Amino acid sequence: MPRLVLASGSRWRRQLLDRLELPYAWQSPDIDETPRPGESPSALVHRLALGKAQQLADEWPDHLIIGSDQVAQFDGEALGKPADTTAARQQLARFSGNRVRFLTGLALLDTRSGRHRVCHETYDVVFRTLTDNEIAHYIEREQPLECAGSFRMEGLGITLFERLEGDDPNTLIGLPLIRLCALLREADLDPLGEP
Repeated sequence: MPRLVLASGSRWRRQLLDRLELPYAWQSPDIDETPRPGESPSALVHRLALGKAQQLADEWPDHLIIGSDQVAQFDGEALGKPADTTAARQQLARFSGNRVRFLTGLALLDTRSGRHRVCHETYDVVFRTLTDNEIAHYIEREQPLECAGSFRMEGLGITLFERLEGDDPNTLIGLPLIRLCALLREADLDPLGEP
C-alpha cells in the first residue's frame, strides 16, 4: 500500500507526481476555494493547499498527504479558475502583453504525527500581445476552464507566451516538484532512496 497520497483530482498533477516513481494513491478533496476578504494570494494558496491535505487526513492515517493549489496574481488581484469561456477570454485579454505571477501552494501533511509543512513557489509568465481571434481559438481548442489563469501550460498554452521566469517549471503546471522532493526527504521519503 502506498504511503503517499495526492489530494487532487488533477490528471496534470498526477502526471507530474508520476515522474518521481513513488507509489501513491490519489483522491480529490472537496473544499470551498473562495478567497476570504482581504486574504493575500500567498495566504490563499497556503490555506487551500493545507486544507486539501487536511480534508483527507481521517481517511488516510499513517500517510503523507500532498496538497497543492494555484492562483494567478495580476494587478494586485488573485485570479483562480475562470467560471466560463467569457471569464477565460477576459482573463487572457487582461494578461495580453503583460507579466503575470503564478503562486502555487504546497503542503505535506504527515497524518501519523499531525505535523505539516506549507510553502509556496512563484513563477512569472510574460504573455505576448494576443489578438481577440487568438484568444478565442485558444479557448475553443484547449477549454482551459479548470486552470488558474485560463491556460494549460502542458498544452497549447505555451503559444501564448513571450517568456517564462522561475526556478521550477512544474510550479506553473501546479506541483512544484523540486520543493516537493525537499519536503519528502525531510519526511524520510527520498525518491532516490532505497526501494
